[in-house]
Amino acid sequence: MALSDAACRTAKGREGEYKLSDGGGLYLFVKPNGARVWQQAYRFAGKQKKLTHGPYPLISLADARRLRDEAKRVLASGVDPGANKRANKAAVAASAAAATSTFGVIATEFIDKMTKEGRAEATLLKAHWLLEEIAAPLRNRPIAEITPPEILAVLRAVEVKGHYETARRSRSIIGQVFRYAIATSRAERDVTADLRGALIAPTTKHRAAITRPKRLGELMAAIYGWTKGQETTVAGLKLLALLALRPGELRAATWDEIDLEAGVWIVPASRTKMRRPHRTPLPLQAVATLQELRDTTRSRISTFVFPATVSVRKPMSENTLNFALRRLDIGAEEMTAHGFRAAFATLANESRRWHPDAIERQLAHVEGNNVRRAYTRGEHWDERVLMMQWWADELDRLRDAAIMEARPQAHPQRRPAKFQSAR
Repeated sequence: MALSDAACRTAKGREGEYKLSDGGGLYLFVKPNGARVWQQAYRFAGKQKKLTHGPYPLISLADARRLRDEAKRVLASGVDPGANKRANKAAVAASAAAATSTFGVIATEFIDKMTKEGRAEATLLKAHWLLEEIAAPLRNRPIAEITPPEILAVLRAVEVKGHYETARRSRSIIGQVFRYAIATSRAERDVTADLRGALIAPTTKHRAAITRPKRLGELMAAIYGWTKGQETTVAGLKLLALLALRPGELRAATWDEIDLEAGVWIVPASRTKMRRPHRTPLPLQAVATLQELRDTTRSRISTFVFPATVSVRKPMSENTLNFALRRLDIGAEEMTAHGFRAAFATLANESRRWHPDAIERQLAHVEGNNVRRAYTRGEHWDERVLMMQWWADELDRLRDAAIMEARPQAHPQRRPAKFQSAR
């Protein structure tokens, strides 16, 4: 006799389990605690089996009958309804997993991880650009299905434009995403490893730097003589030369990092390449430059030492210092803002006055040898204080010599240096 909805509603738990049959193998299974579940008995390949359709009343009587009839149709076609249900459930789970296992989803997670690790803004922007733009053809692909040829095709599209370094970096960041996917159980291996040797190796191009003392003196003379330059820009160039900081470390500096009285500048870890705070001594010339800058109107109302020209709420743009060098008629092939570091490193080493480790610490370089790094943790602070004052005095000496040589002589033998000051 077929069940009624009222009979299903009023079915109560008893001391033991019992069944209320509806016909066609369908029955309501009632447990002692009163829980009710729709089940269906059937035979397949000579064996008695059971199929569960779900709990009542979530699955109504009408729904249970529909599911019973569907199972019978599957059985009539020669397929086990239970196995068919498990296969469909696995397919749905696989589809859901695939939706969270695409290259794009995992790449976004990886960038979020980098952000939480405190990576530099420039690093995050570069990674985002490489993964969003360069690797765009991979974003909707399940990462476990991506093959080495697919990745190579993406990288070849970059190579044909002559951007060999970008292709190399793209392969590297894609590989990092794959390794993150392996760690989160969504890929089995990093297929970018198969592309070793497949890309065109970029030619290493060092940043241009003036390292000849005479030419460096002429550059310093031009900077100090640039009366038409914006005061924060001129000060920025002076301090790059005096302190050998990275341009990014300098241009976004805030006043709370600098102690003029103690003569110390501490660049926070968030702005250093190695993600470690970098303490640098300030020679007298740097202190004087910063004091002059502090007295300017823009610096007085900004937390930034080098506020942008468009807003005191923003730091100097990353192109300002290089553009300033171009204004001084110094070509990009001769000198860059980063080149002041190479000038300092070259001349400080050539002077043979200072321990190489002191020079490296001033440049905020990390020892490449892991064992040696474990034992050389000192800052060489006292030596660096003396060294940076020597360097500032040396720049003054080179500048004064250039100015003297550029003065008109009674019988000039040659023309003065090419750059004097910006037009």
